[in-house]
Amino acid sequence: MTSDLLAPLDLAFWNMESAEHPMHLGALGVFSAHSPTAGAHAADLLAGRAAAVPGLRMRIRDVWPLGFPYAFGGAARVPDPDFDPLRHVLLHAPTADFHTEAGRLMQRPLDRGRPPWEAHVLPGEDGVSFAVLFKFHHALADGLRALTLAAAVLDPMELPTRGPRPEEPVKALLPDVRKLPELLRGAVSDLGRALDIGASVALSSLGARTTTALTSEPSGTRRTAGVVVDLDDVHRVRKSRGGTVNDVLIAVVAGALRRWLDERGDGSEGVTPRALIPVSRRRPRTAHPQGNRLSGYLMRLPVHDPDPLGRLDTVRAAMNRNKDAGPNRGAGAVALLADHVPALGHRLGGPLAGQGARLWFDILVTSVPLPGIGLKLGGNPVTEVYPFAPLARGQSLAVAISTYRGQVHYGLVADAEAVPDLDLLAAALTEEVKELLVACGA
Repeated sequence: MTSDLLAPLDLAFWNMESAEHPMHLGALGVFSAHSPTAGAHAADLLAGRAAAVPGLRMRIRDVWPLGFPYAFGGAARVPDPDFDPLRHVLLHAPTADFHTEAGRLMQRPLDRGRPPWEAHVLPGEDGVSFAVLFKFHHALADGLRALTLAAAVLDPMELPTRGPRPEEPVKALLPDVRKLPELLRGAVSDLGRALDIGASVALSSLGARTTTALTSEPSGTRRTAGVVVDLDDVHRVRKSRGGTVNDVLIAVVAGALRRWLDERGDGSEGVTPRALIPVSRRRPRTAHPQGNRLSGYLMRLPVHDPDPLGRLDTVRAAMNRNKDAGPNRGAGAVALLADHVPALGHRLGGPLAGQGARLWFDILVTSVPLPGIGLKLGGNPVTEVYPFAPLARGQSLAVAISTYRGQVHYGLVADAEAVPDLDLLAAALTEEVKELLVACGA
């Protein structure tokens, strides 16, 4: 294994982390257990398999001692000579509530001196289930890469084969003078894109009310909740009203936020929070397959609209406008600017960038794809999968969504002090699906 420089966006995630806002992704998989000892057996399997996965043996360290003069201030993934999977795979005492334990574990930052991932095995008190909470630092993996790493320690499954990673050309310290006209045109194009994105960010912060329920001073605490929705119900709504499954799932979030705000007394009148919808730019067989390749769409969630079908139509129209513009322009594409910041700039400006997230968006709503085939560990099948996104500084809530074997799983992560009633929001998601079905006559 050799050293691998962090891509600019990975470096940004690594440097914007703080104790109150750890930058790791999570996924809580719930398994149907064949025996009361299935959880302990699963922990043994995970530890044994992790030792054979190269990507899980990589830690992140500064590069200036490593001979990368052109990336001064950057960081790289390097093999950990002291890697011990038993430091990363942890078996806990039986629990009656997987989400309570997941919230407690999600608030703990990963050890930055070791490979930044953990797998927490949570046996169920009922003896017929257990859960595994995977945590991967965002600098190590985005959602797709995290899925690949998790799949490597689950039971073997048939996945589409891919060709070998292409060799990357060695980057020269100075550009080829024959390419200067092309590079100059590219720089001008990048500048225009940066100005466009900057203007869009400024405009996105104007003219509409958000809500303090979605913003908070950091407490460092976390609470999680999960909701399961029948995918057939989502398709019924989609077929009745048009658009995509993702449009319906985002509209469900908007309606649930409205219901939740009204129930807790904050009120939804005039509330249109800015939602960041991440978009993967990952392509097979491209360079840096383990780096983050993300852009995003930004949209106003129509929380203020009392009509569920009106909310869905607004979401669909907004997503269509975003798709027409593409993921490389607009306020949601601000992550692309990371590619044009030198490594030292990320190191010095990372904390400031983390604090500025609240100026950019109010809530994250992201989708994490899962394979259509069944996942197992030690022969025990996965019955539920809840993805968890990191909370940006100043934000109280993040929503992640996965579709798995005919069901949609919403994973909610919140600041526990700012959102002590997260279960009410979870219930509101279920009620919103019912309301959409009635409104569509489905």
